[in-house]
Amino acid sequence: MRDEELVVEFALTRLDNPGLDLEEIAALVVHRVGPEHMVEFAAQNLADRGELRGALFEAAVEHVMRVVLTLRDAQD
Repeated sequence: MRDEELVVEFALTRLDNPGLDLEEIAALVVHRVGPEHMVEFAAQNLADRGELRGALFEAAVEHVMRVVLTLRDAQD
């Protein structure tokens, strides 16, 4: 999944769940995209950080957060 697609998925999930914080939204995104993308996100997190911090799911959520925040900050 490309970063742009991930951001769109994040935005749609946020629209469906306006009361949640960003990390909760990221967790919902990981649940929505399924196990294959969860492994992809965790692997990318491992590549970015040089270490796997936490379990697979938490690493995938961390990757989603990093992508969203990086792209958000790049546009400011």
